Amino acid sequence: MNIKFCNQCGHQVKYEIPPGDDKVRAVCQSCQYIQYENPKIVNACIIEHKDKILLGKRTIEPRAGYWNVPAGFMENGEATRSGAVREVKEEVLADVKNISLFGVYNIVQRNQVHIYFRAELTGEYFAAGAETSAAELFAPEDIPWDQLAFPVGITALKRYIQERKTGNFTIKEEDIIIDYKLLNQYDIPSSE
Repeated sequence: MNIKFCNQCGHQVKYEIPPGDDKVRAVCQSCQYIQYENPKIVNACIIEHKDKILLGKRTIEPRAGYWNVPAGFMENGEATRSGAVREVKEEVLADVKNISLFGVYNIVQRNQVHIYFRAELTGEYFAAGAETSAAELFAPEDIPWDQLAFPVGITALKRYIQERKTGNFTIKEEDIIIDYKLLNQYDIPSSE
């Protein structure tokens, strides 16, 4: 609950349940405008090249210094697939092909939906982008599991590696439950 002022008239809001609703909302105390807060969408892409997976080492918080698949918040005016492609370009300076939906992961505690795609590099080039200090291809057995940034990424990567063994990739929707004690340490803040 971060809204303090009405985006219509600028007066102070109060969190309350509006008539006919069942959820607490930010309601303007002057014009009665209701501001809805909706989940954030994160796009991510698991990229494979010559039986290895491309990861980037984060330079930004949360979890700076930890590895992750290219991922980030969806921008207004873009689709999920194009958002994932943009994140790949920004974080590991790579171009991808054969992009397909892999999974949808709900992190209800953080009001987030993570949409994972899988793809292949179009060529040999990749490098660290503005938000990464390194970009590297890892064989599945060499992935630094204890140095991965977020539980959702670990869950998606483990499933990807398992399904890769048979070549039978599925599209899965799953809830990621995070221990509240670890929530701020391991998850992307909802304020970004």
